[in-house]
Amino acid sequence: MLGIKSINTGLGITTRYFNINLSKAEKVMPQALDEFVKRANKNGQFLSWVDLPEQQLKRVDQIYDMAAKLKKQTDAKFLSVFGIGGSKHTVEHMLGINGLNINKDKILFFSDIDSVSLNRFLQRIDNDVTKSNFLIASKSGSTFETKDGFLKVKQLLKNSYLNKGMNEKQAEELTAKHFIAVTDKNPAASELRKTSDMENWIGKLFIHDDVGGRFSALDDHALFTLAYAGMKKSDMIEMLKGAQKMSKIAQIPDIKTNDPFVQAAFWITSKLNGIKSSVHQYLGSMFEDTVNWHSQMQNESVKNTLKQIAKVPDAMHHSAEAHFNPVNKYAYALTSPVDRGIAMENTLGYVNALNKSYSNAGPFFNESVETLSLGLKPETAGALTQSRAFSTVYQEIIEKTLKKEQLPDVLDSVLQPHVEVYKKNLKPQPGEPDIVVAGRFSKNA
Repeated sequence: MLGIKSINTGLGITTRYFNINLSKAEKVMPQALDEFVKRANKNGQFLSWVDLPEQQLKRVDQIYDMAAKLKKQTDAKFLSVFGIGGSKHTVEHMLGINGLNINKDKILFFSDIDSVSLNRFLQRIDNDVTKSNFLIASKSGSTFETKDGFLKVKQLLKNSYLNKGMNEKQAEELTAKHFIAVTDKNPAASELRKTSDMENWIGKLFIHDDVGGRFSALDDHALFTLAYAGMKKSDMIEMLKGAQKMSKIAQIPDIKTNDPFVQAAFWITSKLNGIKSSVHQYLGSMFEDTVNWHSQMQNESVKNTLKQIAKVPDAMHHSAEAHFNPVNKYAYALTSPVDRGIAMENTLGYVNALNKSYSNAGPFFNESVETLSLGLKPETAGALTQSRAFSTVYQEIIEKTLKKEQLPDVLDSVLQPHVEVYKKNLKPQPGEPDIVVAGRFSKNA
């Protein structure tokens, strides 16, 4: 596979490859795919996102009903999403590429722990917590950052209703109406589920078993938020169908068809050819939050901090000097919209200029994606999102297969054991006071 290669997925994604020979990856493709397929959707493998879109298609009506009910029971102006990592970045990514919440007037996010950030969040809701409903997303319900913010706003809500003359019971009941939990289905495994059940929060939203946070862009927290933000039900169905179609494409042992595999092979072949640094850039404001999600995928799964992920043209002026300096060796990718609007000629000319520049600088692929007026086509949004998940995991499988290394019982790319380093340091030594206490209000504030 030398020179230019084009793959059209039929889902609004076409990728052209330059300056890369993937013949070695092609030879191990049957073995690599067999390794993936035998693990997919198996308990404990954390690959249950593979057919999640198909499962979620059965729940669309239920999710929309819950969103409507939550809006109605409080008449709040906003939905605030409390979660970190995959519970946040996946939702931001899905809103952005689907052209939703552009004015930031429906969905807000909070994932910080400091006083200034909390004050800034409260100012965005006019310092009135009753103006927002809250989606609390945490698999265990014990994630400190999320639990801390949740308990603080819960107390602020209760105080607000007490100050309006409600008694203790009334204030607690009204407070509970503002919340919906996305967590483990089992109360024994989740503090948040216990609270949700005990306080009679609306509905049942789940973080599905064996779906890691960064792979959860099509799980309940994202779909519920999209529905709340005004996504048409028919568009959500098309998005999920596009994602499931991509799941099928990504398991086909044909290098002329399986674009997620080829993208993974591109990055690994470049790496094995001695290219240590790589760049994936996105053209367009719809991808501003995709950059954060893709960076999370890179850092937590591929575990390679040398890869730059950025939005252009913002990043062009401060990165082009390094990228196009011939002494630097990079592998490049550009995801660009197929422009059908009033900027069509300029966009095409700009993309072609970048394609020429990058293809003269090193291994490169251009991934073009079909758009509507405010974002991607729903089918394309689902397909692109699912493609990223497959490509991320395939990088590990391809590299270890080419190097003839044994794959672990559970793939490294779906685990994140090193996060435990800081989590451990948040806990006190025996006999010492707590370092952090979720929901604590400082006495001297």
